[in-house]
Amino acid sequence: MSDLESFRAETAEWLEANCPPEMREPVTDESDMCWGGKNATYKPGQKEWMDIMAAKGWTVPDWPKEYGGGGLSREETKILLQEMGRLKIRSPLASFGIWMLGPALLHFGTEEQKLHFLPPIARGEVRWCQGYSEPGSGSDLASLQTSAEDKGDHYLINGQKIWTSYADKADWIFCLTRTDKSSKHKGISFMLFDMTSKGVETKPIVLISGQSAFCETFFTDVEVPKTYGEGISSVVGEVNRGWDVAKYLLGHERSMISSDGSAGATSLGAKFADTYGRDEKGRLDDPMLRSQMAEMDIDVLAFRAMAERFGDTFKANLCHPAQPNMMKYAGTEINKRRHELIMSAGGSEVLEWESDATNGGLTARSWLRTKANSIEGGTSEVMLNVIAKQILQLPNA
Repeated sequence: MSDLESFRAETAEWLEANCPPEMREPVTDESDMCWGGKNATYKPGQKEWMDIMAAKGWTVPDWPKEYGGGGLSREETKILLQEMGRLKIRSPLASFGIWMLGPALLHFGTEEQKLHFLPPIARGEVRWCQGYSEPGSGSDLASLQTSAEDKGDHYLINGQKIWTSYADKADWIFCLTRTDKSSKHKGISFMLFDMTSKGVETKPIVLISGQSAFCETFFTDVEVPKTYGEGISSVVGEVNRGWDVAKYLLGHERSMISSDGSAGATSLGAKFADTYGRDEKGRLDDPMLRSQMAEMDIDVLAFRAMAERFGDTFKANLCHPAQPNMMKYAGTEINKRRHELIMSAGGSEVLEWESDATNGGLTARSWLRTKANSIEGGTSEVMLNVIAKQILQLPNA
């Protein structure tokens, strides 16, 4: 037996022995995920599973052990995720700190910043939000105006961010600020600070789904210390060079959003056959719907293969800088199509909004939520422009 085969067998055995039964139930929506944080409330099994996995380093299996990770290779990490999927085991922790800030700190952070900020992220102790978009700076993010004025031993932050996901629940924020007004791209700094700081205010934005994952965030004379202890700077990378960090992080954010395109372990046809009837061969009875769902399943499998290839080339530093844009566009379009198809298959029943029979209109609310996929993390139009210019190199694009 090879080392990887042994690792797979040992991993499966460990997961079976240690995963609480509640963590083998399907996730219903974002609110059903374990996000951690200082003010978190946990459903049965969530805190136990997060703590068990964090102790093993498997909330962030491919991070170095000294930063709270498992120190696994890419191949071992793949096996862990495959076995969790096969056993229908939930991820122990959902976290913008893991998906976005962590990779940026690993790449740009000092050793002191890594040791200070990364282990609490891995343990689910601190929940982070992202301060990027502003009312006048969405697709043209580099035009942001939230200012950070140097006051000697601290910065004074003033401005507003919008579409700040879960800002009302976050403990800390990674935030783009303008520290030099004379240069658009070279006057931005990437800063970390506490959301409980005086002068920080958040207001949830109610979406068409009736939910409010997004917030408006206001900063009024917020004092951010330059250091949080010896060598622990509140600025990641260099002052006025935060755009480099921002672009790197956006690649991870777009990859994270694109992962919705490969969601779901069960094919749509198999999922709906039990609900809408089977033919004499055991297939979904409606041939037209069966054809549409088969096409969707094929596209999802193709996207997963593309994602695997992207992951390998990214780790090897061989991927095109604009490839995350391609992944983000393809993944979000597939996710929107999937939910459109689910709505079509469900008929009038899935339009119901509030009853227990539809889990509070979960199908319809999830469908409405996907409309934000083509806006958040960069609009689909901007993604297509980047693909046209940088990957396809189309003239006059």
